[in-house]
Amino acid sequence: MIKRSEYRGCVKANVLKEDWDTALAQTKTLVQEQKEQNKVLTVCLYQHKNMLFLYMETLQEGICPETLLAPLAPYMEQWPEENGLTPWAPMYHIYHHSIPGDVSEWVKERASNENRIGRIAFLKPEKLFSYTYWHYAIVQEGLLKGDKYQYISLHENVLFSYFEEPRHNVNITGKEEESKVIDGWMAVDPESHFDREKACGNNFLVIDPILLV
Repeated sequence: MIKRSEYRGCVKANVLKEDWDTALAQTKTLVQEQKEQNKVLTVCLYQHKNMLFLYMETLQEGICPETLLAPLAPYMEQWPEENGLTPWAPMYHIYHHSIPGDVSEWVKERASNENRIGRIAFLKPEKLFSYTYWHYAIVQEGLLKGDKYQYISLHENVLFSYFEEPRHNVNITGKEEESKVIDGWMAVDPESHFDREKACGNNFLVIDPILLV
């Protein structure tokens, strides 16, 4: 069973570059070992300023970023979550176009690591629930086509979107029918939902990958 998940983290201020680079190298080694043991399919980490965004596909229960990315923890802030402090805040998943099944079927269109893209967006607070409502509705309908690997999650008012290129457009149901829910989303003015100033003039801002396994 393939489990997909996304997390948000925050790098502490004044972390030395050489210390961070060493921790990243150690983390990459750990992740590669887990991949060779068929415990994970892919782990992708992105950074924007002090913010970190993590996309994971795992194959076994109990694999968590606190363990998998342990070398990074000393250099990260702690989030106050329901079960205590953690360096990795779980993001709430709200959008996808495909549900993973068999591993070989899932990865057959997958390209090289360099084509695994991370983007972020900032929602206006008053538009947060509108965005969530319509994207949940699109997923429930299951007709709108988009990238097989796309996965969007939310933490606070920050969206993290993962996708891969070249895009392989599919939908959840597999039916060749037009989405009706998308008309409702377009009617509420999608552009009005985004704080483009925070995203450098974009709705979704592509951010730098710092670990791709």
